[in-house]
Amino acid sequence: PNIQEDSSNKVSEIFEGFGRTVTTYFKKPGVWLAIIFMLCYRLPEAFLIKMCTPFLVAAREAGGLGMQTAQVGIAYGTLGVIFLLLGGILGGLLASKLGLKKSIWIMAAFMTLPCLSFVYLAVVQPTSFATISTCIAIEQFGYGFGFTAYMLYMMYFSEGEFKTSHYAFCTCFMALSMMIPGMFAGFLQESLGYKGFFWMVIVCCIATVAVTFFADRKIDPEYGKK
Repeated sequence: PNIQEDSSNKVSEIFEGFGRTVTTYFKKPGVWLAIIFMLCYRLPEAFLIKMCTPFLVAAREAGGLGMQTAQVGIAYGTLGVIFLLLGGILGGLLASKLGLKKSIWIMAAFMTLPCLSFVYLAVVQPTSFATISTCIAIEQFGYGFGFTAYMLYMMYFSEGEFKTSHYAFCTCFMALSMMIPGMFAGFLQESLGYKGFFWMVIVCCIATVAVTFFADRKIDPEYGKK
């Protein structure tokens, strides 16, 4: 009986702790603004990332670049990875020097680089592997640099009691921010074509700017500085 009672108490404590974690998360000041930021900051990337590879390998007559799968692998697997890491490192250094509040606008601006790169590729349809690889490098650098602000914002919002659990909630919204737009990316591309689709992604950058404007007003100027 004592063992059963202890087990029942432990289960009850687990559910009680989970309930407190959820309720305290949704009672945090500015929680709905934070959720909107987490869902919309990466909106252009969420659309773009789903159609990058299909665009690169699609026939030129269909608006793509007609690349071989091996070429795409080389461009993303070598140069892309290097510039993604470089962007993340430089983003971290900038944030540690200026703090999140002053650096978030710079990082948000860099999130537009991938969009601009793919608009250029769709309009010009270059045949040079070097040119295409350069655009991919710019895309990955923009992601790495701009994503730093997103991660720091999630860490900032998660400060306080249940910090780790609240950060886990933030990552759930991060996953949703990529999943939901991605569900519609293929349909939109078929409706608009590659050029129209990438121009639409550029328009989505307005969402990034808007949520950054409102989130920036709530950030502690000293957060992130070292």
